[in-house]
Amino acid sequence: MTISSDEIRDLVHAEQREGDGTDYSHRLEHYDKSSEFWVPCWDVDGELTDDPQSEMSLIYYDKRDGIEDRVFRIQTERSSVSSMPEPRTQHMLSNLEVLAVSSSDAKVRYSWMTHSVRYDNVDTYFGTAFVKLIRGEDGKLKIKSKKAVLKNDYIHHVVDIYHL
Repeated sequence: MTISSDEIRDLVHAEQREGDGTDYSHRLEHYDKSSEFWVPCWDVDGELTDDPQSEMSLIYYDKRDGIEDRVFRIQTERSSVSSMPEPRTQHMLSNLEVLAVSSSDAKVRYSWMTHSVRYDNVDTYFGTAFVKLIRGEDGKLKIKSKKAVLKNDYIHHVVDIYHL
């Protein structure tokens, strides 16, 4: 059975929507245990870095364990980067495009924008996401990898998982 467009749409919208709360553990449920989460940097020539193992990244977790650790640190106030108070965010996505699909996986691309309010400041983050989805052991669609390209990377503070 091929992965349907409705399943794809429902998963990516749910993952983004659950970034708007403060219980990020629900958002994690959409990620496979071996999922990769990557936000590459732009180099001095205006090109994206293409190897998270040897080049700079804004965020890189090679497995979901890294994202889980970050969520734990945010929720227990053990973050080296101050995450308190947590921002109020609104995630939006558009231009969802299915690039490839089969019975076991799918590749999608979409545009995203996040508005964030913290310390009486409003910030906007936007970019493109490239996501690989797989059918999990439980039969549900899961994120196997997510590459979020932040287009407005000239920002005045740290980017965190709740911004993307």
